[in-house]
Amino acid sequence: MNRITPKIALVTGASSGIGQATAERLANAGYKVFGTSRRGAQAGKQAFEMLALDVTSDASVEAAVGEVIRREGRIDLLVNNAGFGVAPAGAEESSMEQARAIFETNFFGLIRMTRAVVPHMRRHGSGRIINIGSVLGFLPMPYGALYAATKHAVAGYSESLDHELRTRGIRVSVVEPAYTKTPFDANFMEPDATLDEYREARAGVTKRVNEVMATAEQPGVVADAVLKAASAVRPQLKYAAGSLAKRLRFLRRFAPAALVDAGIRKDLRLDATAAPQPARTARAF
Repeated sequence: MNRITPKIALVTGASSGIGQATAERLANAGYKVFGTSRRGAQAGKQAFEMLALDVTSDASVEAAVGEVIRREGRIDLLVNNAGFGVAPAGAEESSMEQARAIFETNFFGLIRMTRAVVPHMRRHGSGRIINIGSVLGFLPMPYGALYAATKHAVAGYSESLDHELRTRGIRVSVVEPAYTKTPFDANFMEPDATLDEYREARAGVTKRVNEVMATAEQPGVVADAVLKAASAVRPQLKYAAGSLAKRLRFLRRFAPAALVDAGIRKDLRLDATAAPQPARTARAF
């Protein structure tokens, strides 16, 4: 009997949460999976091998991708999952350094990985790239401006890239989850320039996010969407991961903008915590 050669998958940020669930799901589906994290190999039995990789480092990215190519000769699937968020905060409550840091990982890290892998896919004339986006990439959340901005960037980059690469046998998709129960929120970067003016609203949004996270869907829901995108004969550009993500995409597409806007503000109780407006003064002409 002919031996079937498994497809090779590389999944970033696979030490926990969505990345780990995705790597396990792909391995169970027959892929040979290499997961990555800054710490590299971890104790315990896993269905996939872990490699050390820091997506913010050109040298680290080149080394990890080169190791997979040296050992396997190809990469058939890249899942760009590595990323982090900032705890709920006003847009002006993060310094420029913090803004650069989140883009360095969530967006430029994704670009580094793509640039390192695409040449190998082009030579083989095939490949899939799946980027983990977010519903915040099409429906921005107040007090989450920086994270939403990175996910908008991911969505735009992915759509352009798919147009460029599909004639070379490579397809690009974005998987967009909503709230997902992972250690992700435990690793939030705290805002580094907090202002008293936002304290009450920030606390209210944080409380509401915690309430929703208590009933959030499991990371396996996102892993299922990744596997669906990876194995589709005619892959879609975007996949909503989970029931809430699908509802939000429907609302964004078909509901009046004013209705969606009011719904967001009501759900996060923003107007209830709005700062009092200054008294109007008479103007002399």
